[in-house]
Amino acid sequence: MSWERLSSPVAFLKQMLGAVACEQILRAYEAFWETEGKPISETIDRSGTPWLRMFDRFGRRIDEILFPPEYWKLLRRGYKDGIVWRVFDEKSLISSYLLGYVTSFYDPGLYCPYTVSLATAVPLEKYGSEGVKARFLPRLLERDESVWQGATWMTEVKGGSDLGAAVETIAQPAGDHWLLTGEKYFASNVGAELAVVAARPQGAPKNVRGLALFLLPKYRHDGTLNYTIRRLKDKIATRSVPTGEVELKESEAYLLGKLEWGVYLILEVLNLSRVANSVGSVALTQRVLADALSFAQQRTAFGKEIIGHPLLRKQFEDRIAQLESAFALAWEAVTLLDRVWRQTPPYPEQYHLFRLIAHLAKYWTAELAAQTAKWGMEVYGGIGTLAEFSMDRWLREAMILSIWEGTPHRQMLDGLEVMERKGAHRLLFEHLKPMADSAALSQMAARVEKYLELSAEEKEAQIEGLFRDLASFTARVLRGKLR
Repeated sequence: MSWERLSSPVAFLKQMLGAVACEQILRAYEAFWETEGKPISETIDRSGTPWLRMFDRFGRRIDEILFPPEYWKLLRRGYKDGIVWRVFDEKSLISSYLLGYVTSFYDPGLYCPYTVSLATAVPLEKYGSEGVKARFLPRLLERDESVWQGATWMTEVKGGSDLGAAVETIAQPAGDHWLLTGEKYFASNVGAELAVVAARPQGAPKNVRGLALFLLPKYRHDGTLNYTIRRLKDKIATRSVPTGEVELKESEAYLLGKLEWGVYLILEVLNLSRVANSVGSVALTQRVLADALSFAQQRTAFGKEIIGHPLLRKQFEDRIAQLESAFALAWEAVTLLDRVWRQTPPYPEQYHLFRLIAHLAKYWTAELAAQTAKWGMEVYGGIGTLAEFSMDRWLREAMILSIWEGTPHRQMLDGLEVMERKGAHRLLFEHLKPMADSAALSQMAARVEKYLELSAEEKEAQIEGLFRDLASFTARVLRGKLR
């Protein structure tokens, strides 16, 4: 690719995809970021954790999240441009993920509110009752400053990986709604008007099969707060999304889908976010490369620009190739998700293919973002460690992307599960067959089959090397599809 395209997310998207949906909207959105968004984003990052105003002057609980006023202009721009409403107008996720890519090039943290708002709207539209949809969905699809935000609250104090054991929030039926009682420990986009929440109906089994998914509004029917915020988290990055601890005390909520489908709906929500995480990780990788290239073209050492030194130039070439491969893997996850996101349980084979590629993409792109951000600091040298420049921020942001929506361990183990139970690896190899070198494909397929013959303990212990190589192989093959 042309190195000059690194400085523009839209130019990179066109280089990789050719025709790009909503291109004019994307260009205007990028121009907004270049002229107005970047300084606002930098200010938000430097200002640190937002402030929680818990009470009004009369002592009434209000739990208001306070940001600088410019933050709301920044946040609402993405909603206005259609990062949520276009999905339902166009019956496609493509434009939303394209807007997410541009957002993440400038501010990966800001992509989180958009992602969880989409991940609230989709299950509400798919699984909410007609009355609940009519009441709440239009507010998430507004195109002006009145738009509501969504949130996805699954994680409790015991962690998010083992939801079956960790979710202790209890749901009790109460006529046409449910009452939820419990605590959510990492509640991203806290303060949102709506949230989808994992809870266990009273008496349900204490495993993942006993979970259900509920829609929880910020306010009760009587107008009082339906949830309260204990505190905001002081995070190392992603400061453009408030994350807090939420308390639910007989909070009014509405069941989404069937009780027995709960775990599947929760995974659908997570998959929307995992794909977004992959897209955001690639965009961050591009941003690091763009900033590093700009610096390397201007910094001189030993009589010439440092980009002219063979070792560094080769490193740039290799990392740009990795960027293209990572994008191809992430975009395949987007493309497959766009084909299956309307499916409901029981899912077809194509859904299980999507699941494996989504796990590979989330794992691989987040790891690449973190390693590239570390390398970007090295290109800058000593000044890369200074907080007044951008490289330290990109490293901080990348480290959170690796953990959001499931750590690398979780992606490996979930990927193993879909291979063992659904044969997704065979679906993957069949999918790659028209694009891959036949000998290399056969070799990788044989390696996976041999690995799956190991004992359960050996499979888990030895999965990292295999999963890493499978992700890298898949990314390289898919890169050829786009080029």
